[in-house]
Amino acid sequence: MAVGWFYLSCYALSLLGLMCVILTIYWMQLWHGGFAWDGTSRLMFNYHPVFMVAGSVVVYSAASLVYRLPQSWVGPKLPWKIGHAVLHLLAFILTVLGLVVVFQFHNHENTVSLYSLHSWLGIVTVFLFACQWFLGFVVFLLPWVSVWLRSLLKPIHVFFGAVILFLSIASVISGINEKLFFSLNNNTQPYSSLPSEAVFANSTGMLVVVFGLLVLYILLVSSWKRPEPGILSEGQPLLRDGE
Repeated sequence: MAVGWFYLSCYALSLLGLMCVILTIYWMQLWHGGFAWDGTSRLMFNYHPVFMVAGSVVVYSAASLVYRLPQSWVGPKLPWKIGHAVLHLLAFILTVLGLVVVFQFHNHENTVSLYSLHSWLGIVTVFLFACQWFLGFVVFLLPWVSVWLRSLLKPIHVFFGAVILFLSIASVISGINEKLFFSLNNNTQPYSSLPSEAVFANSTGMLVVVFGLLVLYILLVSSWKRPEPGILSEGQPLLRDGE
């Protein structure tokens, strides 16, 4: 039963993550004209929400859940460490691309950058993400770091992993809201009248929140955590059920 509920949660999470990305693409395609990588037009800016949702939320969450897979509990840990690091690196690359497109667009339009709460949240999140990945690579992936130092820094690493996910979701939600305020700032279809774009984008934002809550749920269930070496935990039945 435990393993069935775990994999059901993972399948639901995969579906939610895919829907978040697809709905964001559809929003930009239907209401904002699609995409173009030309460094000048608003169509390039439309990559920004897609990269942020895909990278800082969906792929980041997948990387965070690598050690919840029962298959990672047995055998060498190094392949799972590499997978964890590679997925986080992919998430970071997508996030940086999301920053690149918005800064290029702002520079072309002579628009001021980094003045809104959304931009502050985003920059802080990316900075913490960069520090987190570097610390994880140096301390947990390279072989010469002592065990006691890894044990000391592991709770900090886990804590900031959850913090970054929370900040990423907050950045995405505030970004959706800011985009709607800018695009619906007119008298014919004001945001307050809830036109179809507002309903669609708000619903996408709520889906991102549900996705994040499910990620946190999977991370917090103690029986789904990788057991420490030599310790028999309540999570071991999950591994035996899945064998």
